[in-house]
Amino acid sequence: MRLTLVLGMLSISVLLVFYGPEGILTKGSRNSDITILIKPGTSSFSIAEQFVQEGVFSYPWFFLVAQHLHYPKKKLKAGEYLISKTASPWAIVNQIAEGRTVIRKLTIPEGLMVSQIVNILENTDSLSGKIRSIPPEGTLLPETYSYSYGDDRQKILNHMQHSMTNLLNELWPQKVSKNPHTNTPHNALVLASIVEKETRLPVERRRVASVFLNRLKIGMRLQADPTVIYAITEGKHALERELTRKDLQTESPFNTYTVTGLPPSPIACPGRASIEAVLDPETTKDLYFVADGTGGHVFSSNLKDHNQRVTTWRKISRRQTQEGKL
Repeated sequence: MRLTLVLGMLSISVLLVFYGPEGILTKGSRNSDITILIKPGTSSFSIAEQFVQEGVFSYPWFFLVAQHLHYPKKKLKAGEYLISKTASPWAIVNQIAEGRTVIRKLTIPEGLMVSQIVNILENTDSLSGKIRSIPPEGTLLPETYSYSYGDDRQKILNHMQHSMTNLLNELWPQKVSKNPHTNTPHNALVLASIVEKETRLPVERRRVASVFLNRLKIGMRLQADPTVIYAITEGKHALERELTRKDLQTESPFNTYTVTGLPPSPIACPGRASIEAVLDPETTKDLYFVADGTGGHVFSSNLKDHNQRVTTWRKISRRQTQEGKL
């Protein structure tokens, strides 16, 4: 009789441990999901206490029992975790043991310089570590990257560089342009960086690329304003003013107003579309383009037409300036 009673009480206790109000298999009934940050080196008991402080459990043993039964010899992984309001202690332990952390997103826009991308990484507080090695200009691929809290900045930077290398390896066999000035992936990347800075309209990229390739074919200087800006800033920061005539005379291998051919390296990090545009440009006779006042450009194959369109653009620019002052 006494043995039966003891066994019965043990059975009830086991059921309560597993299926009681806060049993290790009982779904949570919290008001909302919660984000928990577990730092490296935190003990299981400290993690359990952290959950108690955050109101996930009433007592730490709910978590510790679930861990002992589920992963007795496996270390729990540090990181940032989004805990569902309905997650049981068993499910929570499983989530942390498997390292299913919160996945964050970091978007790098096209056309940024390496220095600007490094600055973004250095000012992203959820990352860790110092950047010890900065890649060459233009060699980071602009796109959206996934990362977890505490990921290393240098590793993410290296991943961006590898992504650009992989993209060039993917696109280079598809190269259509026969221009000898873009006969290497490096030169294509240099020109793509200029195209990236000259236009943000997808429909224009291949035509802008054709202008520069046509100029290279006949030995005409590219005369691209973004290269002058890069020459002035040395790629260290943005230029917070308009270019002057004096700027166009800046002595630098990057100044395509004074130097014929391509600059020695990219002036920014181009995106996939600009690289594709350089490798497969439109077939045109265009040698010039100028802003049209709507965010796009008008193109010309001769200097006479171009000068007329420049005059039109200047009138539009003056009118827009006057309207902006009203």
